[in-house]
Amino acid sequence: MKQALTVGQQAEQWASEYLHKQGLKLVSQNYHCRRGEIDLIMTDQDILVFVEVRYRKTNTFGSALESIDLKKQTKIIFTAEHYLQQKKPSFSHFRFDVVAITGHQTNLDIIWVKDAFQLS
Repeated sequence: MKQALTVGQQAEQWASEYLHKQGLKLVSQNYHCRRGEIDLIMTDQDILVFVEVRYRKTNTFGSALESIDLKKQTKIIFTAEHYLQQKKPSFSHFRFDVVAITGHQTNLDIIWVKDAFQLS
């Protein structure tokens, strides 16, 4: 019997499908290390893209984009550095994107922010 996806897993699936339609290719999903997780790792031609996916049913308590604070960015950057050290991919360029999803399954608003933040 197939288990239902959690809300987070469903949002990651929507984001992955959306980015795939934009020409990106999935490399890895839910990459973990001791200090964090990266939702999606994809390629955009010759660029390795670390993607944070955020979902909100409504914007009542703030938008999905607003939920990515400096602390969350720091965790994502640390995890990306860990990935690069462990996997040693052949990409010389990489970036951090955010996919913010708001709404319900039949009426989604998807915002894709390329190069959303930088290594400091």
